[in-house]
Amino acid sequence: MASNDTTLNNAPPMKATSHGVFQGENPLNAALPLVILQICLVLTLTRVLAYLLKPLRQPRVVAEIVGGVLLGPSGLGHNKAYLHTVFPQRSLTVLDTLANLGLCFFLFLVGLELDLNSLRKTGKKALCIAIGGIGLPFILGTGVSFILQENVSGGVHEGPFIVFMGVAMSITAFPVLARILAELKLLTTEVGKMAMSAAAVNDIVAWILLALAVALSGSGRSPLVALWVFLCASGFVVLCSFLVPPVFKWMSQRCPDGEPVDELYVCVTLGGVLAASFVTDAIGIHALFGAFVVGVLIPKEGAFAVALVEKVEDLVSGLFLPLYFASSGLKTNMGSIKGARSWGLLVLVIFTACFGKIAGSVGVSLLCRIPWMDALAIGLLMNTKGLVEIIVLNIGKDRGVLNDETFAILVLMALLTTFITTPLVVAFYRPAKTQPTTEYKHRTLHRRGSSTSPFRMLFCFHSVRNIPTMVNLIEVLRGTGKKEVLLVHAMHLMELSERSSAILMVHKARKNGLPFWKKDQNTGSDQVVVAFEAFQHLSKVAIWPTTAISAVLSMHEDVISGAERNRAAMIILPFHKHIRVDGQLETTRVEYRHVNRKVLEYAPCSVGILVDRGFGGTSHIAASSVNSVVTVLFFGGNDDHEALAYGGRMAEHPGINLNVVRFLLNPAGNTTPGSITIDIKESETSESNSIDDEVMAEFKQKFVLKYNTMKYDERAVADAAETADVIREYGRSNLFLVGRMPEGEVVGLLKKESECPEMGPVGNLLISPALTMAASVLVVQQYHSQLSLHSLASLKEDEMSDDGG
Repeated sequence: MASNDTTLNNAPPMKATSHGVFQGENPLNAALPLVILQICLVLTLTRVLAYLLKPLRQPRVVAEIVGGVLLGPSGLGHNKAYLHTVFPQRSLTVLDTLANLGLCFFLFLVGLELDLNSLRKTGKKALCIAIGGIGLPFILGTGVSFILQENVSGGVHEGPFIVFMGVAMSITAFPVLARILAELKLLTTEVGKMAMSAAAVNDIVAWILLALAVALSGSGRSPLVALWVFLCASGFVVLCSFLVPPVFKWMSQRCPDGEPVDELYVCVTLGGVLAASFVTDAIGIHALFGAFVVGVLIPKEGAFAVALVEKVEDLVSGLFLPLYFASSGLKTNMGSIKGARSWGLLVLVIFTACFGKIAGSVGVSLLCRIPWMDALAIGLLMNTKGLVEIIVLNIGKDRGVLNDETFAILVLMALLTTFITTPLVVAFYRPAKTQPTTEYKHRTLHRRGSSTSPFRMLFCFHSVRNIPTMVNLIEVLRGTGKKEVLLVHAMHLMELSERSSAILMVHKARKNGLPFWKKDQNTGSDQVVVAFEAFQHLSKVAIWPTTAISAVLSMHEDVISGAERNRAAMIILPFHKHIRVDGQLETTRVEYRHVNRKVLEYAPCSVGILVDRGFGGTSHIAASSVNSVVTVLFFGGNDDHEALAYGGRMAEHPGINLNVVRFLLNPAGNTTPGSITIDIKESETSESNSIDDEVMAEFKQKFVLKYNTMKYDERAVADAAETADVIREYGRSNLFLVGRMPEGEVVGLLKKESECPEMGPVGNLLISPALTMAASVLVVQQYHSQLSLHSLASLKEDEMSDDGG
């Protein structure tokens, strides 16, 4: 060891940059190219591991911990040539500096995630669960520390080691827990709310205990030094609590919603984070405490906090944070766990950590009269570890409190406890589905009749871009003077990512699921709130906004469960493409197509896919100003019956001019000389035609004869070209209503191959560039307990080539 130190001291300092290989220099002997190589290697490995672990529903922190360990002496580091070339000892100072700088800013983001106002409102149950989830594992951790001290950690200072072990056992990773809850669709359940509240309290207490442990672990053995460190740290927190909130509240008031945040304010904030980090490092606790305190104290209301997250998170979370895990992995040597004694201690530590956390949380939950399965789920969720655990262990390692073997044991414990959380919760916890208070009868518009129950619809949207057309659709659907109440549930579909801003969404959603619906009028509001509040004041429509925060691949589950819970008669989804300035459709996100297909396949009611080309303009139109032309293209079949019913409801609005065009086959132009046509489905076709005739006759009697704003036209066509020509005649329409899978002889003439099979033959014709339509399109599918094979096939078709969609 002494020879290594001598070699390191005698080695020349690394230059910042090299002169290049053509000058005879090895770039890896310079600091900048070497750290660039290290960053690229870390990012590649962690992202590949995250992709591989995604099917197991593991949070990205697991992949980053594993990646760091694999890059160190426990994995690739077995090859000494690799270790000395890519991670030479003299380069680790630069790597650690960058990693800790990124960590300071990440802890600033973690502080922004914690809302002190929410903590003050934490219920007694959550507070008791947090205390139980900290107290028992802390006590057991101190007990295990004596066993470890006798066997593998002899010679360390007893006091700091006991505190570090207690803190390591009692931590719950709040950011990781939030993502697991969202992944499992538990965010807005009672279990999710309770676990989040308890974890937030746990997080704050863990940081206080860690500060105590760091103060005790100084090189000075005098208790007076540790006392001074702790008192100065407490004074720093008190001083910041008086200075930081008013300063940042002043800045926030000068950053209105929708306006860019002044660059000076961002610069001052980031400089303040660094200054606070310097002060806490000078005091003797870690620099990251200063950054965390500033983040916690910044007011969460308004656009300023969100803008700060947007400015910082991608660079920090995507680039610098993986470096910290790599730096930690280089210190982790699994080879130090040797023999039955060490492996037995590893099992003891893992069992103690899991038992203490789960038993403490479950026991208190049961005392609070929480059902047994819910209590077990809370206990399993509270057992989540993550970044904070790794930080605690690294500080202990750097301060000499943890040796190599103890450090490796505790890293494995943190990795395993986080890895098993999701599988165990999935295996043991089945949240009871809330049954509707009344029977779910009306799943379609067609044959609804004159029901007095509210007409319920679920409108889904991904961004503000979808709002104007959605509001205008609601306007024309409500009619005027109808006795029947229109009840709209507007679901904001938000993707859960590894970003800190996702946790800000979680914070707002965990109480009521309505992150953008602010009850406090003084906190300001975003464009979504403005749109809904203005519309509710102008109309008699009741709108209930909700939010689904989940991964895109499971987003359809939120839509389906939302429709069932709210007993919706129809779901309206945005098409996965949006209109460009030149009028062409451009893919918004391919993954949204997957969401639409899954909803179409499993929906508990009728579904509409809306191709938005600006129906009604870019703002809400008042009822008296509505003047739109809506055209229903009727070919036949159940889906067309639903589209016709939808059009009939729209026709009741005085500002809507409805055209109904029924397409019939022109037999004279449908045969070619010498051909023989044999219809083996004649009876089936005639039966469906009679049903279509019956539906159309009922529609004409109910609407066409009653409203002078409605026109009915029958057109006979012989081929696809004539069909397209007829549709072009109605090109001045503002909205087309079509069935997704129409039936009848005319449909057989249309092109079967299409870019988006889930939109059906007519829907694809209306969105194709060949037709050059400026009208929005609503493609409607009627609810059936079991979709036809033909309809299902259209949803499965071309799934492997979605990337091109």
